[in-house]
Amino acid sequence: MDLATFLIQCLNSLQYGLLLFLVASGLTLIFGIMGVINLAHGSFYMIGAYMAFALAPIVSATFGGGFFSTLFVGVVVAVVLGYVLEWVFFSFLYERDHLQQVLMTYGLILVFEEGRSLLVGDDVHGVAVPELLAGSLPLGDLMTYPVYRLFVSAVCLALALGMYLVFTRTRLGMMIRAGSTNREMIQSLGIDIKFLYRIVFAAGVAIAVLAGMVAAPVSSVYPGMGNSVLIVCFVVVVIGGIGSIKGAMVAALIIGVVDTFGKVLLPQAAGVLVYVLMAIILLWKPDGLFKTA
Repeated sequence: MDLATFLIQCLNSLQYGLLLFLVASGLTLIFGIMGVINLAHGSFYMIGAYMAFALAPIVSATFGGGFFSTLFVGVVVAVVLGYVLEWVFFSFLYERDHLQQVLMTYGLILVFEEGRSLLVGDDVHGVAVPELLAGSLPLGDLMTYPVYRLFVSAVCLALALGMYLVFTRTRLGMMIRAGSTNREMIQSLGIDIKFLYRIVFAAGVAIAVLAGMVAAPVSSVYPGMGNSVLIVCFVVVVIGGIGSIKGAMVAALIIGVVDTFGKVLLPQAAGVLVYVLMAIILLWKPDGLFKTA
């Protein structure tokens, strides 16, 4: 492996790991803070990808905007969707056991898949890279790297920094962290925990939808794409530590390196390397890399 190829694989590892973090951070917010096992989280990623495909012509005809306008409209729709879903469905699950949570969220997967089939069909689609980001940067004499992949990494890093600042430097973050530890105490202080959870859930859905939208030009948009990413995201959450945003970041980057270089160096075993990694880490640290209190 020459230097240019190694650099490209490093950049691919970073981009894939950051994208995984973007999806998994929404899952760890909902799973770690609210205590709900949300199997439908991967469907939000799929919804985002299909939004990037289906909303673009509508947004362009209505507002005259392009890809970035579509991102903005998609995130707004996702926040509303998340708020409504929490209000109608998830607000009844906090005191239920995990089996009921799994059954209901699995039912949502079926609803979302059927809705996707009715609205846009079962074909595989592609989303064009915006013209502004369609170029490539030279790496060596023969290789180049797409600018759009760097843009995806930059978006993920910006959101990671934003989440860190919100959780550690704002009153909202303090209330969310306190609510995840002692729900009754927060309520006794006069804070509306139900509204707070709706904000968290809406934010988690919006992050997953945004991840699907920015990933759509890099990968194909196809039925069932949310299910495969959901499995890897649960691995990220488990390795990083349930409820830990920092853990999700570290775990996603590790998985990005293992998966990307595994496909290059050990293609026959690439499909199981991530799960072997999870088993090794859990034998060493059963609560994940960053155990939350």
